[in-house]
Amino acid sequence: MGQRTKWGNDAMREDGYETLGGLQAYKLRLRRKRLLWQIRQAGRSLKPLADRSAQILAGAHLAFACLRNESLRLPHWLDHYRALGVSHFLIVDNASDDGTLDMLCAQPDVSVWQAAGSYRAARFGMDWLGALHQRFGAGHWCLTVDADELLILPHHKARTLPDLTAHLDSIGVESFGAMMLDMYPQGALGAGTYQPGTDPTSTLPGFDPDGYWWRQKGRYGYLDIRGGARERAFFGERPLEGPHLHKVPLIRWQPGFCYVSSMHFALPRRLNRVFDARDGRPTGVLLHTKFLPDVIARTQEDTARQEHFTHPNRYVDYRTAVTHGPNLWHPRTQRYAGWEQLEELGLMTRGTWR
Repeated sequence: MGQRTKWGNDAMREDGYETLGGLQAYKLRLRRKRLLWQIRQAGRSLKPLADRSAQILAGAHLAFACLRNESLRLPHWLDHYRALGVSHFLIVDNASDDGTLDMLCAQPDVSVWQAAGSYRAARFGMDWLGALHQRFGAGHWCLTVDADELLILPHHKARTLPDLTAHLDSIGVESFGAMMLDMYPQGALGAGTYQPGTDPTSTLPGFDPDGYWWRQKGRYGYLDIRGGARERAFFGERPLEGPHLHKVPLIRWQPGFCYVSSMHFALPRRLNRVFDARDGRPTGVLLHTKFLPDVIARTQEDTARQEHFTHPNRYVDYRTAVTHGPNLWHPRTQRYAGWEQLEELGLMTRGTWR
């Protein structure tokens, strides 16, 4: 299935980016046209609640997210991305009822649209976000992330998103990849407390430093990365059903671009070539804060709503195990200490961005 050690700098020595044959290329063009049609249709259902998009200036770095009931994470999430260099947020809210909407509408740098339909039917929110990408994203570097993801860059805090994109522009690169890293507490899931606005890594200090594997996916030209804590704890006997950990969260958007499967891969296909060490590209890490103390209640709600998985019946055992509050800490767990640690472990790289 691929290498189960460090995947970072050596992973792309296999050639997964060969030119597609005419029929394959035609099928991808057709797939993109269909997705763009879906996106246009979905955009008609979005209701603007706080449209401040007139504030968006040329060259602004934009953040896009689709979320529901994220009042616990939003204060730190917004501060994190503002510090990173995001100047405007474009948010789709899917029927929040925990104060999330009031919080978002009160932010002067946030535009909010409401989507009342099915998250699953909208390709897990990507059709709604795609409508905002098409309307506002062209010509901008667009960061698309979930509310439980915190992007860590090389040179984190010393440099910003505009510094990174200036480097990407200088080397002719229009997308940036990041591996999703599950963070977890020292103790049972669901135990402990978290104060909104504080750094989630104080509550979720641990992560798996190894146990990741990868394989090339030639059709879309991306590197499929899996493994880590959730595979170890919940999918050890069926790793191909475990979570995808590769993402393309940052794209210099152009008309006709679209995400295919969450932020895991996009079209056109060239956008997915983000982990190729031969290009000298930097990569990042998305700290995944799913396992904050609200995880049991949220998992129970997700189970009832059946909105979060393409094949929900495959994940019954996983959701049940999470609600039992297991302890993910184990002898090889490391405490998060910053981007340099992640680079040393081979989970991200500066590439030529020195």
